[in-house]
Amino acid sequence: MSPMDPDPRAHVINAVIQARASSTRLPGKVLRPLAGRSVLGWVVRAAAAAPGIDNVVVATSDQPDDDAVAEEASRQGALVARGPLDDVLARFAVAVESYPADAVVRLTADCPLLDPGLIGQLVAQWRAQPSLDYLSTVLVRTFPRGFDAELVRAGVLAEQIETARGADREHVTSGIYADPERYSCAGIVVSPAADDLRVTLDTPEDWAVIEGIVAELGDRVGDWREVVALLRRRPDLTALNAHVEQKKVGR
Repeated sequence: MSPMDPDPRAHVINAVIQARASSTRLPGKVLRPLAGRSVLGWVVRAAAAAPGIDNVVVATSDQPDDDAVAEEASRQGALVARGPLDDVLARFAVAVESYPADAVVRLTADCPLLDPGLIGQLVAQWRAQPSLDYLSTVLVRTFPRGFDAELVRAGVLAEQIETARGADREHVTSGIYADPERYSCAGIVVSPAADDLRVTLDTPEDWAVIEGIVAELGDRVGDWREVVALLRRRPDLTALNAHVEQKKVGR
């Protein structure tokens, strides 16, 4: 290891959770109570429990509607960054400027069952290979929707903040994984695949599924294998949101 290459264990990796109160299909979803804590509280807890994460930052908007989100984030022990409502990438810029890091793990506040172990896998793989620009659980999707985590090298995120346009500013990372010739990307996949399942929170049907899972598994951080096993045993639960279509990434 050359003197120019610091110990990779010294890299700072922050989790940045994007969250806002407004939602077209399920308004206020991130502040909904779930087994005694808010949905956002579940996500903050999972991020904080992930091995190798240094700081947990909630990136919300600077609109008055999101004062409650900022307050709840602080109450849950997260740091807070606030920026434009519709330019999510600009919010990430504020998060990185306020809380500098070598890499950022992007999480969304509508995934209360996030698995800290999966986030930790991303972190460990990047620390072992910090030349990677992008590493995620969704590059090739084999996990259920709701276990999405993406790690981006800070320098690459800074490039996107300067150059991304249109939908890429809303979706934060789409300008990276859509350009594999430019950026080195890697993903975590599992077999058998479980990408037919959905445990993200976007509709009332999704809420019914998540409540059903929590009723069975209790108030504790997510474990993707446990959730998949439960849903395979409970087709009555999976049927509740099987018809829900994910909103498409516009380009």
